[in-house]
Amino acid sequence: MKASASGIALSLLAFSAGAQQGDGTQVAIQAEVFKPAKVEATAERLSTLRVPVGFTIRPFASGLKNPRIIVVAPDGTIYVSRREQGDVIMLRDADGDGRADGDPVVVARRAGAHGLAIKGRELYLATVKELFRAPIQADGTLGPLEMLAGDLPDGGQHPNRTMAFGPDGMLYLSVGSSCNACNETNPEHATMLRVAPDGKSRTIFATGLRNTIGFDWEPSTGELWGMDHGIDFLGNDVQPEELNRIRKGRQYGWPHIYGDGGINPQSTPPGEITKAQWRAMSEPMALGYTAHAAPMQMLFYRGGMLPDDYRGDAFVTMRGSWNRRPASGYEIVRVKFDKGRAMAFEPFVSGFLTDGGQTHIARPVGLAQARDGALLLGDDANGVIYRIAYERKGGAAEVAVKPAPARSMQEQNGKGVGVPLALARGETKTDGRLEVASPAISADGALDRRYSEYADGVSVPLRWSSVPGARSYLVIAEDPDAKPITPFVHWVAWNIPAQATELAEGLPEQMRLTEPEGVLQGATSRGSVGYYGPRPPVGDPPRHYHFQVFALDTVLSVAPGSDRDQVLSAAKGHIIAKGSMVATYRQIAAPLK
Repeated sequence: MKASASGIALSLLAFSAGAQQGDGTQVAIQAEVFKPAKVEATAERLSTLRVPVGFTIRPFASGLKNPRIIVVAPDGTIYVSRREQGDVIMLRDADGDGRADGDPVVVARRAGAHGLAIKGRELYLATVKELFRAPIQADGTLGPLEMLAGDLPDGGQHPNRTMAFGPDGMLYLSVGSSCNACNETNPEHATMLRVAPDGKSRTIFATGLRNTIGFDWEPSTGELWGMDHGIDFLGNDVQPEELNRIRKGRQYGWPHIYGDGGINPQSTPPGEITKAQWRAMSEPMALGYTAHAAPMQMLFYRGGMLPDDYRGDAFVTMRGSWNRRPASGYEIVRVKFDKGRAMAFEPFVSGFLTDGGQTHIARPVGLAQARDGALLLGDDANGVIYRIAYERKGGAAEVAVKPAPARSMQEQNGKGVGVPLALARGETKTDGRLEVASPAISADGALDRRYSEYADGVSVPLRWSSVPGARSYLVIAEDPDAKPITPFVHWVAWNIPAQATELAEGLPEQMRLTEPEGVLQGATSRGSVGYYGPRPPVGDPPRHYHFQVFALDTVLSVAPGSDRDQVLSAAKGHIIAKGSMVATYRQIAAPLK
């Protein structure tokens, strides 16, 4: 290893994954650790920054140490999180001279402060495990912080939570993976969560997203797009940073598949699922960018200052690599869109890498649109926020900024809501009957607490009567009393072998089981796979949980992780008997912290 002022380089040769994979895999990978050294952002170095013709880039505020995420309130007030300082600062430019007025004002303090979002006159703040909100007062400072959730997944390798309000009025919150590449034990890791504005409920919107810090909604379609961080130590040019169109219920490959179908040689899917099967269940990226560039905040431009052809395109800050030589990132890129489709990346602001790529003067993170239409870029290395502007003849264009249409997000999240219980749907029509029972149910019909998410959260043991001619069984558990997701799906399991007439307590929460062999499990309304126990609001009347069992004359060809409606569609015409039992559950007292 050689260390110098220019950085650190470490070559890792002949990485063999054979012992990890267990299938004879042996792959040689050359990866490098290379960290360009930080140098001062002098006027001379700033003069070498490259922007398109007609654009300017100048410091808006400096001496900020570790500015991370930037959001702008409707009145133009700028809020910036500082993770290492554990606070949120406020900046203003009341005189419109393109520089912040005076010193920053600290408006909130919380360890690990990172994600920011604004809804109306309230600012939301996310730390590693907590979500807060506070009223924005007339002078821009914040009122008392109110904790809305304190149980977000712990950080691990990716503790930087980011969030934004979608066109449907819900808060979308990105939770990165706890590791470089592993099978997570918490289903909320490596996901996009959808959270109620009061924090009282949340679901998993999409999975297989290693660390999607930057995301936004395309202005014309209202669809969600995000940039995901690729896996480390797969080589200088692998894996690409991914631009994904993120849709509800979709799985985006991590940790086993990347890009447009690349296979991670080291990892092993659970439940004896093959890499080919995992690839078939994964969404390919829309576009790929240079590996290890580290995409951060992302936004679609909606203002009137930049040239008209920029409106509707996206910008992404690239913080810069440490796992590649030559270094990548340290820039802002433009993502060109056409009629809602991502077309290509192109350079926008570069030159933060200096001395032939051996040093850097900035690591871009924060990105926001100022009220006048300029862009604000935050550097968390030298503590500068830059203002990127364009001089238009006649001044900035008048643009009526409309929110992205809500239809796409509403349709995605409304699917499967407001339908009958599975037992009463047309797909399950049959005259055949079977009996269902469980030792988990008391004489008065109550479900033991250990099967709820307030306690152990283990799956309910079920037994049913054998049905002649059955080739497999299907189990669906639903709660018709839940709001707003009615009925709420708590469990979907199919291809239960014909000779089996029971499921044991505490089955693994994974897509495929190896005992009973070949049982597949699907997505709950939470968005996780496997059994998800009752978790009704404290003090609510008893909820009713319908454990429904169906006998089929076939084995279903449905991908693991499919949802209830996909499974029922495949089962239509094959159900020869059905039955159910109903259990109740009520949480009277709040659980001990």
